[in-house]
Amino acid sequence: MTAFRRVTILLAIVLASAYGYVVLRGPQGIPALMEKHHEIQRLEEGNATLRQELAARQERNRKLKESTEIQEQEIRKRLHLLRPGETQFVVPDKPGAGTEH
Repeated sequence: MTAFRRVTILLAIVLASAYGYVVLRGPQGIPALMEKHHEIQRLEEGNATLRQELAARQERNRKLKESTEIQEQEIRKRLHLLRPGETQFVVPDKPGAGTEH
């Protein structure tokens, strides 16, 4: 090999290495890849939570469809209805709720 050819190959290797370093360390490189990986993990965890909530709501809906007693309880709760002879006590959420200072 001639000296010119060796220098050319060495220069090509150095340039390829520098290009690879810049590409891997740049905005589209490994840091961006790691951030995307973390974002995917967060989204998958969110999806798992939503699946659990959906399953719980589907189970509740199934129970509401099947049980007239549960239906009646829900209706009475939402409409604040009482049976004859029942008494309802309303307790504020926080001490002093409804009073302004």
